[in-house]
Formats: sequence, C-alpha cells, structure tokens
Amino acid sequence: MPECRTIPFARPWVTPEDRRAVMEALDAPVLMQGPQAASFEREFASFLGDGAHCVAVSSCVAALHLAYLVLRIGAGDEVVVPAQAHTTTVHAVEWVGAKPVFVDCDPTTGNVTAEGVAAAVTLRTRAISVVHFVGIPCQMDAIMAVAEECNLKVIEDCALALGARYRGKHVGLFGDVGCFSFYPARHITTGEGGMFVSRHREAAESARSLHALGVNRTLKDAATPGLYDVQALGFSYGMSELQAALGRAQLRRIEENLARRRANFEALEDQLSDLPNVRILGPTQPDAESSHFCLTLVLERRLASRRNEVVARLNAAGIGTNIYYPQPVPRMSYYRGKYGYDVADSPQAEQISDHSLALPVGPHMSVQDISYMAREFRKTLRNLDSVLSPVAIKSY
Repeated sequence: MPECRTIPFARPWVTPEDRRAVMEALDAPVLMQGPQAASFEREFASFLGDGAHCVAVSSCVAALHLAYLVLRIGAGDEVVVPAQAHTTTVHAVEWVGAKPVFVDCDPTTGNVTAEGVAAAVTLRTRAISVVHFVGIPCQMDAIMAVAEECNLKVIEDCALALGARYRGKHVGLFGDVGCFSFYPARHITTGEGGMFVSRHREAAESARSLHALGVNRTLKDAATPGLYDVQALGFSYGMSELQAALGRAQLRRIEENLARRRANFEALEDQLSDLPNVRILGPTQPDAESSHFCLTLVLERRLASRRNEVVARLNAAGIGTNIYYPQPVPRMSYYRGKYGYDVADSPQAEQISDHSLALPVGPHMSVQDISYMAREFRKTLRNLDSVLSPVAIKSY
C-alpha cells in the first residue's frame, strides 16, 4: 500500500510540564493579571533583550490596537501599511480612524522595502506599519532611516516572527512598538494571547493602563480594595494567569522549538529547491535570521494558475497547508469598497497571495514527515503538469 501520513499544518507543542503549570496557576488565588503575567512579561523581555518593556495582552490584535492608541495616531492621519498582510494588521489602523496607505512587497521576501515606504509617505503620514512576513525579517535599518528622516513612528507586526533577528537584534525592538502573537499555531501559545513590546518605558506604561480599562491602580496596589480612578478610555485586553503560566512554560523550550523549525525548514528546502517554476521565499541578506514559521513556495509560469489544485492534492495526501495571505488587503471587499484602491498597485503582493502556499515545518514534524511531504509535493507537480517534456518531468 502507498504510504499515507497525517501532517497538520500546525500543532501546539504541549507537554506534561505545560499542563502542570496551568493547573498550578488554577490553584492560585489570583486568576487575572497576577504574578504569572508579570513573570511572563519579564521572561519574554529577557528573551528579546535590548531593554524590551513588555505588557501581556489578550491577543496580537489587542497589541496592535494599543500601539496606535499609545502613539496617539488617529483621525486625519495616514499609516503606510503592507498590501501583503493579515487584515488585522490594517484593521488596527482603521479602528483609530486613521487611513491605511498600501505599499507593495519585495517578491523574494514578501516584505515591504524602504523604497516602497518612502514613495508612499505624504504630509499626512504619521506612522509606518511593517510585517515580518512569515517570520522573514524586514530590512529594518533602511526602514528606520526613512522613519527618522520623516519623523514617523514604526509599528512592527511580529505575529509570525518570534525568534527572528536582523543584524543580531530581535525584531520588534527596532520600531516604537512590536506586537507578538501566541495564537495556537504560533511558535509558542497561550491558547490565545499576545505581547505589546516597546523600547520606551513610557509607551509600555501607557499600554498597561489602557489594557486594563484605564484604571490607575491594580487590586493589589489599592490601599482600600475596590477603590480606584479611571484615567483613560481603556479596554479589557488583559491576559489571564492560566494563559501566562502556559506561555512561561512554552517559552522555556523556545530555543529547542526554533532549532527544530530551522532543521525542518532547511531539510525541506534542500529537497525542493531544485524544482522548476517553484520559488521559495526567504531572507536575502546574510545577517537576517528567519523565525522559520513555515516554508512558503511561489508557483510560477505554467504552475502559477494551479496553486489550488496543488493544495487540494496535498491535503488529500494528509499534508496540511496554508496560504499567507488569501488576498492582498487592498483587494478585500471592505478596503476596496471604502477607498477604491487600485489592486494593480500591488502586483507582487497579488502574485504571492494568488500563487503561493505554505508548508509546515513545526516541531511536531519528524524527519520522515519532511521526506514524505517533499515526495508528495514533487509527485503532485509531476502529475499535474502533463505538458512537460520528458527532461522537465525528470526534474520533478
């Protein structure tokens, strides 16, 4: 019988130690914004390094929303954003009343470039939003130079980029705010959750107030329990002690997690890099280190229009896939309808969205899984492309 495996695109790596940590937190007297969350913030900051100030929040989306509130960006302002992004990256701009101005991406990394950002800056521009696409670091030195020259704030969406570094510095520590995700499919998970990160202590303190309804003190800080003042229009964006306890336990294995991902990525890349009409996205600079969230392939030329067929056949073979992202954001109905963006302005984002697929490389995968996936991918292309010459077919 032909070999068949079941390989999910992502699977949370949960151990008995993780479960014990959650149960111990459940037995504690405080279940919300207590010592576990405070410890998680300190330990996450220690992993990132370079003076990071962290605030644990309910999601990466919450961190993004807080970023614009803390930086006082709102109605009448413009924010340069990537066309190749998750919609939540751009929704956060909309929520504060600012206008997103989209820029196309580099075809080899999926990231915005400093040149593209600079061309989009106007007199109304107040900030730049960057996404480290599938964990591939943007060229932050060049982007920060544009920001400094134009006096702009920088928000880094690091949802898929835990462990990614540029010139030795962890992403999220270049701009004014970095936003991380602990969704189940990410490098570490808290079930749902995120982290607001800033090099600026005052920004983190502002986010800490806003993420807890804008109150001026926590329960443990109040001289008389139940008495407090509200100093700002805040939100209920806090992280529970159960989530934080799980996050702390997961963070203890982050180096092993990243090492497994790197090994899986490199093995899969090695087995697929010779395929014709297939391009693998990755860093273009030797001093950029990816988080290896997944392996993204762009199908080109005669394979380009057959992406969905490739996905269907891989899924039928038990291989989980994903697409980052299903459409360029300016092509989404809401943004196209509200602003009338011309999608022709983002041809590289369209190419990646319409013709790429992502393969898993997470720590849940074995060497055998990687080899099986590579064989099935090659077989899929060979079976689909019936018009290839015998020489080309052999290359699959």
